[in-house]
Amino acid sequence: MVAADTTNRSQSAANDDISQDERLELWRLQVEIRHCEQRAYDLFLQNLVKGTSHLSLGQEGIAAGFAAAMQPDDKSFCTYRGHAHTLARGAPMDAVLGELMQRDCGLMRGKGGSMHLTSAEHGVMGSYAIIGAHLPMAVGSAWRAQYMGHDDVSVVFFGDGTTNIGAFHEALNYAAVFKLPVLFVCENNLYMEYTPIGQITAVENPAADRASAYGLDSILIDGNDADAVFRTARECIAKARAGDGPSLIECKTYRHSGHSRADPGKYRPPGELERWKENDPIKVYRARLAEFGIGEDVVQRIDDEALRKVDEATETAKASPLPPEEILTTDVYANGGWAWRN
Repeated sequence: MVAADTTNRSQSAANDDISQDERLELWRLQVEIRHCEQRAYDLFLQNLVKGTSHLSLGQEGIAAGFAAAMQPDDKSFCTYRGHAHTLARGAPMDAVLGELMQRDCGLMRGKGGSMHLTSAEHGVMGSYAIIGAHLPMAVGSAWRAQYMGHDDVSVVFFGDGTTNIGAFHEALNYAAVFKLPVLFVCENNLYMEYTPIGQITAVENPAADRASAYGLDSILIDGNDADAVFRTARECIAKARAGDGPSLIECKTYRHSGHSRADPGKYRPPGELERWKENDPIKVYRARLAEFGIGEDVVQRIDDEALRKVDEATETAKASPLPPEEILTTDVYANGGWAWRN
């Protein structure tokens, strides 16, 4: 970890509950995600990323805050907008970019693509394109941990639209009844694909306002403030690990780009994007580091290193060959092959 100049740290900083090393780690995670997501956008424009992709530009504080609070054995369950969480848990950049470009160096050797990033060795138990399908899976993972006496916690991330489907309520109810070690994290970026969540939801906060129905605390936080996310994640993970059951956390955030690369985002009111960019998590956290006396030279060094890593990962992925044809029918069924067996 790069050492920082703390000569100008305020008294409030000295009493703060987040250490300097933790803050620098949160900054590193956020800028690595930002640069890597921006590179994914650039590669799409170069026609090197086929199909569509869903970026988390503007939502980096959530992935960074939770990843920094998790232990290596904890499990992440992501949506199709899962690049950020996969990177934050430590999956190699070249393997993530390689998967987006369908290269042999990819996490799944190019067979999964943008919406299905998985790296079990890093605790990333899949990205899921079917809305809400992964919530019951995360509950199953937590039930396994409880039954086996393991101390890992499952954390499942989902969008605001997921709160209006059955799997959300079924998973929450089951987890609450059996006090399972699972965190439900709603990344509320205000839009369900193209529709404002507020237009079709009976409550103002689609996740937090429904927590009481399952005997859970209402937790609503600023998802663009990595410190707030980290504090909440740390507390709720500790609670789950201690056997005190699940938490439902709503993180208010905003995506800077459209729903996917096919979406120009023209349905957004004029000025909304610009207002939210004033609360960009990268901008917020850079100011936070300065507030706590961490020198700009240290901050910029980490930023520059993140971009260097993305540049290297990009070249590695570009140089990787396409996957060989012989793996086309492998890993279809649990036995590793493709043939149906009764």
